Amino acid sequence: MKINVQDIIPQRPPFQMIDHLIDLEEGKKAVAEKKVTINEWFFSNDNELFMPEPLLIEALAQTGACALLSSPEFIGKNAFFGGIRQAEFSNRVIPGNQLTLTVELIKMKRQIGTGHGVIINENNQIICEADLTFIVG
Repeated sequence: MKINVQDIIPQRPPFQMIDHLIDLEEGKKAVAEKKVTINEWFFSNDNELFMPEPLLIEALAQTGACALLSSPEFIGKNAFFGGIRQAEFSNRVIPGNQLTLTVELIKMKRQIGTGHGVIINENNQIICEADLTFIVG
């Protein structure tokens, strides 16, 4: 079941880094997909055809925000990316990759939460793992 990302977070293209949600557990976990194409705006001025690592983190943050904002207590609010506790990048993302992004919320205390995110490609290779902090405003 595909869930419209725009029903949950305010980002719109070109700043929306995930295409759609394929699984959502309210306030606990979100799984999103991103099909990386050659027409992405971040490929336009560079000879290197790799998705920049900060944008991979942003895609994880948007996935985590979907998990957080689906919680009944936070519906209609906004989630802000509070920071990266740790991030490890294992492989590059190139045009044609199909990414699956999963973020599980680990801890929530009032308006501040942490989550663990993983990005894998279509070959089940880990692209990135990161621990992120979110703030609800």
